[in-house]
Amino acid sequence: MLAAACNEHPDAEIWVKTHPDVVARKKRGYLPQAPEGIRLLSEDICPQSLLSQVDIVYTATSHMGFEALIAGCKVVCFGMPWYAGWGLTDDRHPDMPKLSERRQRRCTLEELFHAAYLQYARYIHPETGEPGTFFDVAEWIRQNRELREQTSGTLWCVGMSLWKRAAVWPFLKTPDNRLRFISRLDKLPAALPPDSKLVVWGMRPDIAEWAAQRGLPLLRMEDGFLRSVGLGSNLMPPMSLVVDRGGLYYSPHSGSDLERLLNTLQLDDWQTARAARLRQQLVELKLSKYNVGGGFQLPAEAAGKTVVLVPGQVEDDASIREASLEIRCNLELLREARQLRPDAWLIYKPHPDVVSGNRQGAVPASELARLADQVATGADIADCLAAADEIHTMTSQAGFEALLQGKRVHCHGSPFYAGWGLTVDRLPLPHRQRRLTLDQLVYGALIAYPRYTIPGHDGFARVEVVVEYLRRQKARDHANYVSTRWLARQWRKARGLLRTLR
Repeated sequence: MLAAACNEHPDAEIWVKTHPDVVARKKRGYLPQAPEGIRLLSEDICPQSLLSQVDIVYTATSHMGFEALIAGCKVVCFGMPWYAGWGLTDDRHPDMPKLSERRQRRCTLEELFHAAYLQYARYIHPETGEPGTFFDVAEWIRQNRELREQTSGTLWCVGMSLWKRAAVWPFLKTPDNRLRFISRLDKLPAALPPDSKLVVWGMRPDIAEWAAQRGLPLLRMEDGFLRSVGLGSNLMPPMSLVVDRGGLYYSPHSGSDLERLLNTLQLDDWQTARAARLRQQLVELKLSKYNVGGGFQLPAEAAGKTVVLVPGQVEDDASIREASLEIRCNLELLREARQLRPDAWLIYKPHPDVVSGNRQGAVPASELARLADQVATGADIADCLAAADEIHTMTSQAGFEALLQGKRVHCHGSPFYAGWGLTVDRLPLPHRQRRLTLDQLVYGALIAYPRYTIPGHDGFARVEVVVEYLRRQKARDHANYVSTRWLARQWRKARGLLRTLR
């Protein structure tokens, strides 16, 4: 093959691509050293990125020959692979005339692809192990390859507790990288590997400054928007986290990957339909970030009134520090909502982390009695949103979930979903000039931005599979997770901690 390529194209630039098994030292190649004038390519690279720069491919039976046809290359076959003899390749094998007696038909490239990839092959759904389709596998491979590349190299995770280490491990560890946990920056080795990156939970401006001074890439992590059935403060493991190379979604001026994505996102018809289906699923299944709480109903006294929901937040939460510059506590938000809607039926929904006693943000009972008409302490946020006409929030994700239900949302802070023309914004966000559709926001925030994993399955999952998993888990374990009894909460914490020590 090499001789033919050299003789037929004496003035061409000729490359020999080493087989991946030879690169991995599992097998021996035929050309340990390239002849003069020939370039040997032994790096582990994506075939399509190589084929896009090639005009002609010489092969025996390699499947890369068919991938070269897909890439638009001319293909010369010295063997008799399955894609030869159909009029698409330059066939050189001496027995090809005999094969041509059986392969008499001339096929298009699309017909060959359809027959081989869609009809002949069988597929396993990567996240469930059940029968799947080519498209299931292709999308899974694309997503996993992209996410692996983002966290390649040696990752130094700084200042994470034992519980946090166990939580982030499946979202960071891949077969191609190395994960190292250190308590402080001074525990870093003097000489770092050249592919090193720092990883922190939250913004951590001190570490960001240190990394910038040394030119080290910094990755920030935070909970995703479909986290779990149960609270993170009760050590419920997450099913989604975000890894952000710019800032974080709750910090509106940090230059987060999500904000950059939403500023540039262009969806095709398939992606738009996917986002719309996901939005409909979440609303129908009543899925939210934590998926805790019971049913909710309006009393008869609320009839004929505008129903306003005020979701409480954890008051020392980073999103309030970073993105709510004027109103910073639940009592102030309640007062503002009541002033704006004096005649409304006002529902206050305390944050489940505050109700559980794990975080701060409680509103005095006397103020609740004065400002709120109804307190939905143990209710599911999805049911509260369904009953409301409008929502007033600082930065709560409940505002985003309200948008999914088609509700009017007043933002008194600057959450990730504000500033895109979908909310009533009390604070200016001049750097968010683009007007988004709801499906664009859903695609960016729930499909493209987070990482998802399924317990017991390798690799990163797609959001639709996580939605189905949460649906089944919520239906099965709902009573266990919504319990607010102190002893039950402590047992769940202990069980979560034991998982980290296995």
